Amino acid sequence: MARYTGPRTKKSRAFGESLFGFDKAFDKRKYPPGQHGNNRRRKAASDYKLQLMEKQKAKYTYGVLERQFRNLFVKASSKGGVTGEVLLQFLEARLDNTVFRLGIAPTRRAARQLVSHKHIVVNGIVSNIPSMMLRPGDVVSVRGKSKNLEVITDSISNKSAVGSWGWLQWNPERQEGSFLEYPNREDIPEKINEQLIVELYSK
Repeated sequence: MARYTGPRTKKSRAFGESLFGFDKAFDKRKYPPGQHGNNRRRKAASDYKLQLMEKQKAKYTYGVLERQFRNLFVKASSKGGVTGEVLLQFLEARLDNTVFRLGIAPTRRAARQLVSHKHIVVNGIVSNIPSMMLRPGDVVSVRGKSKNLEVITDSISNKSAVGSWGWLQWNPERQEGSFLEYPNREDIPEKINEQLIVELYSK
């Protein structure tokens, strides 16, 4: 599988922020990785490097491959509205991301695995495609025989992660959530400068 499976803390340190959720190791060493650690003198980054790093940060954050990301950008460019904001809306509308946002899984990586292993149902139909794009009104739920999985019950019991997003609605009794609408940019918490990504792909 071409998806990044290497050290997550090292990747987070390279970007200066935790890309994969809470990371105790990152909190201890919030400086770039390398032999000389925090003492190394680093050159000022070029515009191209800043743009490239922003794109890479978005890819690692949402767990998207290069071709998938490029296709999403093309799709966002052809839709009306601000391209960068639409791109983030599409990323947020992915099934694996929505499973994570609803609190069914503790991380996007775990959410992607739950979807791939057919533990998630969309509009009453089992789906194993993490990149599936949801539309307003779609209902995401836990498959009946999967509701007692420890990873799911432990994640749902963490109330801080459940039902805290305005574009999603969660029903704890039925273990299902609704994708109400595409989120506004100000509601998306990820620290991504989408304009730099637009500039990179517009060259």
